[in-house]
Amino acid sequence: TPEDGATLDRYLDTLAAITDSALTRDQQQAYWVNLYNALTVRLILEHPDVASIRQIKSGFFSIGPWARDIIAVEGVVLTLDDIEHRILRPLYQDPRVHFAVNCASLGCPNLQPLPFTADNLEELYESGARAFINHSRGAEIRGDVLTLSSIFKWFRDDFGDSRSERLGWLAGFAEPALAERLRDWDGRVRYAYDWDLNAP
Repeated sequence: TPEDGATLDRYLDTLAAITDSALTRDQQQAYWVNLYNALTVRLILEHPDVASIRQIKSGFFSIGPWARDIIAVEGVVLTLDDIEHRILRPLYQDPRVHFAVNCASLGCPNLQPLPFTADNLEELYESGARAFINHSRGAEIRGDVLTLSSIFKWFRDDFGDSRSERLGWLAGFAEPALAERLRDWDGRVRYAYDWDLNAP
């Protein structure tokens, strides 16, 4: 509703006014995840006719909005790419962040129903990783083919230095039957991702 949109805008104004450098490490990490997700929701609300977030452009040759200047924090103008790839991934080096940030697509991990905080960061990271990896969007074995989310291809180095390391990392969050197969997998691996908007 318009009222919800106004509430979201106030929330983003509040986040932008926070001095991130004064926060603890866990507070900072939660802050950046919340900011990324709220900005993504606002982008979609500003473009109600799109069927995919990739239809929202940063520039003439762009394939999405991730390089668009979108907010200023402590006087620095940032893009979604900045938040994810210059802040969250390199500074905190926790692969579970991929299951916390949401890109408004059916193929991405769930958008959490509550904000991240320093107190619930670990819990939400863990539950987000487990929920995604144990869902067919994350990992699915059919016959002799293991289908993984393209997240594990795009950011493969975040999950290990080799295929066996990456599959072992995934197995650490998988249910027992899936975990056993992932650890021993020597068959074909394919990647998939659904960019359709995650809304009716």
